[in-house]
Formats: sequence, C-alpha cells, structure tokens
Amino acid sequence: MSPHSRSARLWSGAVTAALALSLAGAGQASAADVNNAKNAGFESGLSNWTCSANSGTTVNSPVHGGTSALKATPAGQDNAQCTQTVAVRPGSTYTLSAWVQGGYSYLGVTGTGTTDVSTWTPDTASWKQLSTTFTTGSATTSVTVYTHGWYGQAAYYADDLSVLGPDGGGGGDPAPTVPAAPGGLAVSGTTSSSVSLAWNAVSGATGYSVYRNGTKVTAVTGTSATVTGLAASTAYSFQVTATNAAGESAKSATVTGTTAATGGGGGGTTLAKHAVTGYWQNFNNGATVQKLSDVQAQYDIIAVAFADATTTPGAVSFTLDSAGLKGYTTDQFKADIKAKQAAGKKVVISIGGQNGTVSVSDATSAANFANSVYTLMQTYGFDGVDIDLENGLNATYMTQALRSLSARAGSSLIITMAPQTIDMQSTSNSYFQTALNIKDILTVVNMQYYNSGSMLGCDGKVYSQGSVDFLTALACIQLEGGLAPSQVGLGLPASTSGAGSGYVSPAVVNNALDCLTKGTGCGSFKPSKTYPGLRGAMTWSTNWDASAGNAWSNSVGPHVHALP
Repeated sequence: MSPHSRSARLWSGAVTAALALSLAGAGQASAADVNNAKNAGFESGLSNWTCSANSGTTVNSPVHGGTSALKATPAGQDNAQCTQTVAVRPGSTYTLSAWVQGGYSYLGVTGTGTTDVSTWTPDTASWKQLSTTFTTGSATTSVTVYTHGWYGQAAYYADDLSVLGPDGGGGGDPAPTVPAAPGGLAVSGTTSSSVSLAWNAVSGATGYSVYRNGTKVTAVTGTSATVTGLAASTAYSFQVTATNAAGESAKSATVTGTTAATGGGGGGTTLAKHAVTGYWQNFNNGATVQKLSDVQAQYDIIAVAFADATTTPGAVSFTLDSAGLKGYTTDQFKADIKAKQAAGKKVVISIGGQNGTVSVSDATSAANFANSVYTLMQTYGFDGVDIDLENGLNATYMTQALRSLSARAGSSLIITMAPQTIDMQSTSNSYFQTALNIKDILTVVNMQYYNSGSMLGCDGKVYSQGSVDFLTALACIQLEGGLAPSQVGLGLPASTSGAGSGYVSPAVVNNALDCLTKGTGCGSFKPSKTYPGLRGAMTWSTNWDASAGNAWSNSVGPHVHALP
C-alpha cells in the first residue's frame, strides 16, 4: 500500500524472463567431492575474483561465515557481476551454491560444455542459499562461475560460494568440516500450542535441525524456529544441531519450553469467518477524506495507514494528520475506534507502505518494535498490527518482534500482512518465512495483486496481473505452501486511482473468490481442490473506494460475507 501509485519494481518482461529460469535441485555430495572454488568465503579480499566496473568489495558485515563477504553494487548499465574461473574434471557433475543477501541476486555458470545454468532470488533481508547443478562436457576442464545483481537495484552480498564435486586439480578451498554444536539456545516465546526458539549462529553451518524430546521435528536455515502442534500446559525439551555438507554437529544443550494454559493464538477469535480488510488513509492524497466513522460497514478490519518510523531503530509512532483530515481530532479518532469495535470491527495500525523505512534487523530493534506497537495499542485502542514493509524484512527478527508483541497483547491480537507478489513466490522468501513462522498467531495475509510484473502460479505457469487466473493461481501458492485458508485474502485496489496497475472490477474479485472457495467462476486455471475457509479480500483504500461511490465494498463486501 502507499499514498501514491507505486511503480512496478521490475518491468513485466524482465520478471517473466527471470522467473522462467529452471532451478535444478542440488545433488548429493560424495565423500571425495571438494569445493573447487578459490577464496570462496572472500576471506582474502577479492583474490581470484574479478568484478565488473569495480563494483565489488569485501565487507565485515553482514557475513554468513568467517569474517568477510562480497558486496557488489549495480550502477547504470552494470549489473555488478563477479566471476571466477574454476578448474573442473571433464564429464562430471557439480553442485554450485552460494549464500546471498540484499538486492536481487543471481548465481550461475558458463562454459560447461553442456547446458549452462543459473538461479536467482529477489531481494532478501536475511541470508538465503542459492543452489543449482551442472555437468561438464567431455573436454571441459574449466568453467566460469558468477554472481550478479540487477540493474538499478540495491547492492547484493554473497558469501561461502561452493563448486562441490570431483577435484578439478585447481587447488580450491578445503572441503567443509562438521560444524560445532550451536550455543545460546533459548525459548523466545510460547503460546498454548507452540514454542519459539532462538540460538547463536555457527561458523560454517548451512542449516540447523531442531529436536523435540529427542526427535527431529524441523530443519531451518536461520537461527530461530517455532515448533507448533503442541499440547497446552505441557513441558517439552528442545535441542538444536548445526549442519553442512560435511555432516551434522553434536546436539546443543537442552532447554525446556512449557506451553501456555490457554489462548496465545488464533489472531482474534471474534473476527468474522470471512472478512473484508480496508486501508484507511491518515493523509489527503486526492481521495475522499474520511473519519473512521465514515468507513463503510462492509469492512471488518480497518488498517490505519501508516505508523511513522522514529530515530530509535525498530520503533514506530503515530500522529493523526488532523490538518490534512479537515480538523479530525485525536479524541474523535479514539472514540471512532471504540465505536467500530463495538460494531464488531477490528482496527489495526499499519507499519510500512511504499515509503516506510522501519527496519527490524536485530534483537534490540525487534524489542523496540514490539514495545512501541504495544504502546500504540494501549494509547489508541488498536486491535493489532499490519505488516506492510515493502523494502524487505528480516524473517528472524520480525518473527521475534511479533511473538514478543503477542506475548504482551494476548490471544486477541490481530496480525495482518500485505506483501507484494514477488514476496510470496516461494516459502524461502523472507515474507513467506515470517508468515509461516507466526502461523499460530497470524490472522491473514492479504497479498497485493497489483503494481506487479508477471508471476508464477502454483502450476509453474506465468500469469499476468489483471485477470482471475492471476489471483487464483498465485493464491494457490500460499494455500499449498503452508498457510491455512483462513489466513489468505486477495488484495486489490478499490479503483483505477488506487494503484498504478492491476485494477480489476469487483466482478473479477468475486469470481476469484468463488473459484477458490467453490470451484466456480474460474478462468483457465482451476485449483485442484477448493478452500471454503478462505478469509476474504482487501482493498487499498477505503478512501479511494468512497471516491468511487463505494462500488468496491458494495459488491465485494456482501460477496465475501456470503462465502460458504
């Protein structure tokens, strides 16, 4: 969401081409395999690496392993490509991998003598591993591996690159060793059905396994996890191990987590089964200026846009724009919140938007975020928080922040999210990770199906915005990727003025809702099953809806509330 029309982050053709890349799975390493890349962790600066237009340098933070990582910054017509020629053995299969963070990041190989391959990821606020495989030709003795970013995008970071396979004779880095056991394991939060854990990073680890009462229950790449499906008022023991290509570490020290007696989840038990969310603008950008009391009764969740960043990392504040809202006072605003709540509605404070600069990137900023949002809830009476951070988020620390907030606010807390389409293409994306991490306390994810390039649907086909197929095929990714149907909503602009692109008529929104819940009204894409519990729909904004005579809410609202 934003007060102004937002431009697509990449033009549709570029995104479509990138998304069409084939991502090959990583092969199983054998005992004789070695990492054939030199200076793979950038501990010796840029030795053995060549970066275009002097775009690369080494930094000491952030790093994935060791003390250094590559930072490469695209500029103008340069995409910040860094390359290395690697000796390989003819007729052999290799696994190419690297850990990346920051802006759009690509990893690939050329000169294989067979099929050159590459893979990529959109911007990510935490370290993510890219991996693909390639086979060398019968006469191939060297290949060129590369990383690069994308034109006009932010700098990317890369670390711990590996070309794992038979020794090519070039004297690459030593093979990895089994990592040490993780330290600092602690319980970071509990509900009646889950225990959240956090621990310290281990040098050389590429992943972690979590054990409950001695049995492995999940594996993650970050340094936190939430174990769900637990019984209330029950004590559980937990341990964590570190893993990489060389094997698994010894188990960490044991910690005990005890689930709460009741509550702690559900994201608001009194919320309507099928709900309509609308963003209310705390500013005047040409749309109809509203008081909260003016918002259509069809809206079940009203997201107040937006909270403001402060000079304290992670903390937010809120100031009513009384001048821009024609003299609307804070006392009236608070009274209107109470009136909406008395009518069965929920009012949440939205964090972010196009120009949002809130960063939650460590334990301190996570605590500041949770504390400041809770203060706003106490001051104004908000029911919860909406996460609309369009400049990336850190899944580890946003999870920590939201769980801390949940522990203070209790089981009635409403948590909504409004990611962009690119943020929910894969469960490995930070937004999707965060949603899954807090699944037991999450209310709904209303992805923005607008201002978007073409995207992949759950069937692997590419769909363009502005159609029922775009809505249903992309929603399917979330529905099949781990979110409950009640945690999925369709976010659309209320009018052509509400977004730069992607507006569809209310009839198309209603057809998509019917397709997903009843199997009717579908386009060429038809889901393999129906999801009658689908939460509903969202719009930017109630103000633009009012400017168009409330046509959106008058059509979509009753349709949502009549879903099975």
